Amino acid sequence: MKILLVDPPFYRFFNYFNRYFPLGLSYLSSTLKKAGHQVTIYDADCNKNSKGMDYTRLPEKYRIYLKELRNPENPIIKEISEIFVKYQPDIVGVTVMTPKAASAFTIASLAKKYNKNCYVVFGGPHAALKAEEILKNTKDVDFVVNGEGEAVLLELVNTLNLPPTLIGGSRNNSFGTIPGISYRDGDKIVCNNTKKFIDNLDSLPFPDRETLLGLDTYTSEDMGLLMGSRGCPYSCSYCATQIWTRKVRYRSLTNIVEEIKYVHQRYGTRQFTFKDDSFTVNRKRVMEFCNMLMNEGIKINWDCNTRVDLVDPELLRTMKKAGCNSIKVGIESGSERILKLMDKGITFERIQEAARLFREAGIHWTAYFMMGIPTETKEDVKNTLELLYKIKPSFASIGVYEPFPGTRLFDVGVEHGLVNKEMSYEDFFTRIPSDYYLKDVNRRVDTMDFGDFVTLENEVKDAFHNYNKGVMRIFERAKARSSVYLHNPRIFFSDIEKFLGWV
Repeated sequence: MKILLVDPPFYRFFNYFNRYFPLGLSYLSSTLKKAGHQVTIYDADCNKNSKGMDYTRLPEKYRIYLKELRNPENPIIKEISEIFVKYQPDIVGVTVMTPKAASAFTIASLAKKYNKNCYVVFGGPHAALKAEEILKNTKDVDFVVNGEGEAVLLELVNTLNLPPTLIGGSRNNSFGTIPGISYRDGDKIVCNNTKKFIDNLDSLPFPDRETLLGLDTYTSEDMGLLMGSRGCPYSCSYCATQIWTRKVRYRSLTNIVEEIKYVHQRYGTRQFTFKDDSFTVNRKRVMEFCNMLMNEGIKINWDCNTRVDLVDPELLRTMKKAGCNSIKVGIESGSERILKLMDKGITFERIQEAARLFREAGIHWTAYFMMGIPTETKEDVKNTLELLYKIKPSFASIGVYEPFPGTRLFDVGVEHGLVNKEMSYEDFFTRIPSDYYLKDVNRRVDTMDFGDFVTLENEVKDAFHNYNKGVMRIFERAKARSSVYLHNPRIFFSDIEKFLGWV
């Protein structure tokens, strides 16, 4: 069958930079192609010539996104329809994150206008958590994949490819045997049990980068996105851990290094990014990985995500020697009470100790913060700003908490009368994404009125913006990426252009 896998446009509508390629879709593609299906990956959010980079100010652009989604003359909307006509897919698979839900619904609608018999399949985090809501809201979506998609989507595609004579004339009978999908059977919504996770991640082929439309528009760094593990053992209340459970599954180090070698040789990539939730959760494994890179003489740079309580001096020194040049950690709040509400499991002492260790190791590090948590006060937010100046990260980002389904904070918001459990189809097109699921868009927290919150939000975001514009911050970032710039000047000039647009 001919399958078009789509990452819906979002950042592209307001000309924001969107690095990398859609890793999840690429894993689906390689699995489907291995089984003999014809697959094309359409990264409709690919926007490599943009200049926008200040993501703390992103919500200011959301109105543009909603307006243009319903503008048939928008060039992006026209492009989507043209892609359908050009590639004639039998199946359109769409990955859905909550902020992109309206865009995903638009893709589904355009797919049905192209061909009412084209099957539309939703997957991804939002789809897995809100399958019934999606199927109830629109007839344009035929199936929703829950959880890990490779095996589930393949089984669904194979079933759709069977002639009716081989399935007793009723496809719905066959759909009922496919674990991990939701679908409509007449007026009834059927949600099958979730399929067991893939234990042997080495059994998956490498993500399919070759099938990306506009492959030549991606930089070597874009191609360096990697996933070494799936799952996270922690239970932060702002994260939808129920999708993956708290079990961590790993690819073998040999398998990861093979992919690094392939991508380096094929695309000239020297800067890789690990998408693992907490890269250093298994210290011994990370040390072995670093030693493997050094022993094999693989001279690359790489960055990762981790936690402040999962680093130590020896580990960071070894990571730095093996090419790690940037680490991202979630600090979240300067309020001890809010940290406890988030189930973060870290202390201020540990945060400050990790900040010192990052500096001593000479590794560029980014600290992520949030504000707007239910029950958060002005004093809590003030403490967050004070913590920023105390720990002095190389770069800092802050966002207003958005109530994502599947998180414990979502349930806390419901309990405090701030959050609705469900949204209607029209809600996704009339509310900006940062307001999704809010009961009242003019009441984000229950401790201050809306005007005071907006004033506080602007003050804090201005403070973070000015902090990141400091000369030392710019120098630290440039120093960390110097090796990348040396081998690929195109990335250097691209970063300069984006920075100038950002400041």
